[in-house]
Amino acid sequence: MIVNSLSLCYHNKLILAPMVRVGTLPMRLLALDYGADIVYCEELIDLKMLQCKRVVNEGTSDAERALAVARLIENDVAGIDVNMGCPKEYSTKGGMGAALLSDPDKIEKILSTLVKGTRRPVTCKIRILPSLEDTLSLVKRIERTGIAAIAVHGRKREERPQHPVSCEAIKAIAETLSIPVIANGGSHDHIQEYLDIEDFRQATTASSVMVARAAMWNPSIFLKEGLRPLEEVMQKYIQYAVRYDNHYTNTKYCLCQMLREQLESPQGKLLHAAQSSREICEAFGLGAFYEETTQELDARRAELLTRIPEEVQEPAQDTSGIIKMAVKFDRRAYSPQITPKMCLLEWCRREKLAQPIYETVQRPLDRLFCSVVTVAEQKFQSTLWDKSKKLAEQAAAIVCLRSQGLPEGRLGEESPSLHKRKREAPDQDPGGPTPQEPAVPGELCKKPFIALGSGKESPMEGW
Repeated sequence: MIVNSLSLCYHNKLILAPMVRVGTLPMRLLALDYGADIVYCEELIDLKMLQCKRVVNEGTSDAERALAVARLIENDVAGIDVNMGCPKEYSTKGGMGAALLSDPDKIEKILSTLVKGTRRPVTCKIRILPSLEDTLSLVKRIERTGIAAIAVHGRKREERPQHPVSCEAIKAIAETLSIPVIANGGSHDHIQEYLDIEDFRQATTASSVMVARAAMWNPSIFLKEGLRPLEEVMQKYIQYAVRYDNHYTNTKYCLCQMLREQLESPQGKLLHAAQSSREICEAFGLGAFYEETTQELDARRAELLTRIPEEVQEPAQDTSGIIKMAVKFDRRAYSPQITPKMCLLEWCRREKLAQPIYETVQRPLDRLFCSVVTVAEQKFQSTLWDKSKKLAEQAAAIVCLRSQGLPEGRLGEESPSLHKRKREAPDQDPGGPTPQEPAVPGELCKKPFIALGSGKESPMEGW
């Protein structure tokens, strides 16, 4: 959670709601620019954060774990919110989000523990229960934990945006509690421009209003002077995304939410086809901005790297006996259906060798990756660091193949006998294990090169 002032107050505030894949840094900064007083990051899972070194809207189902995370990040945020209103399966199946609404004892324990154990104001966000009586009973119990405010989404757990929001339920809660109540859920039906936000607040008698979808569609909803043209808003969003190295897939997702019905326009089709931050910038006439900004960022990274010890720039492992080359994987130079990793795996199978083992590290300073592949007890590595784990692994495979004089799948090269597979999206590796987690900075990842099946989809966070 970020605020515009040092003092965090929940009265008469315009608030950007927590939204999965939307509430990343570019959106939060843009909302603040346009007049939001408080902005929430997307829901972050406490267990995931405890596995970080150090890197909030928090998703939790355990009081002690929630407190451990709160203490981890309390010096970086202005407030801590426990999301008890998220109806998404990834949250509820872990006992978090709206699943907590059926366990008032756990709610009370989590909030009481946080209030007593952290120096930051603690809030929570809920949905209404099937009956108003049960809802009022729950919020009274929540108030007694000592939280600073409560956000209420005026829909039940099973209801979605097409269902009407209950202003009456939010109003009843606001009239019952003495702490600030933040009204949420009014996008589209009630909130389409700035003046509608105050109308929604009055209809619910709430202290403040939290805006989700209306802000996702156009963050200038918070601007007193009225909505800005969408193209202008999107260009500002893209500029923040490039400056702060937002992953292009997240940038693309958020821009698609803004375009909505214009996705079939010429610009929408260019956005849909974009496979990198550079191509997104070019689709919006920001190609020169991208080149200038990335050059500045690269120069800054290079300067920082000169200040750190040499050993930090290399993988934390014994590099003796490693065959090295300065190579990178440029997908444009390869057949659409064949990658170096696929070629290497197929060669190992023909030679009856063990599958290649990829060991990948991420450099904390610039978040670049380097990979070492082991084949027949020999290690191979590219000396050039790459922007993704999968690209680094492809580069390591290239070093191995070239050192053995083997085909690597380049265009015009005699194609090896491979079982061709459909090429995935740009930063995905059709020959690699798609569901792999990214490497933890500075931590060695050792995984065999094998395709795994998974039906789970991880939400994009926080970056």
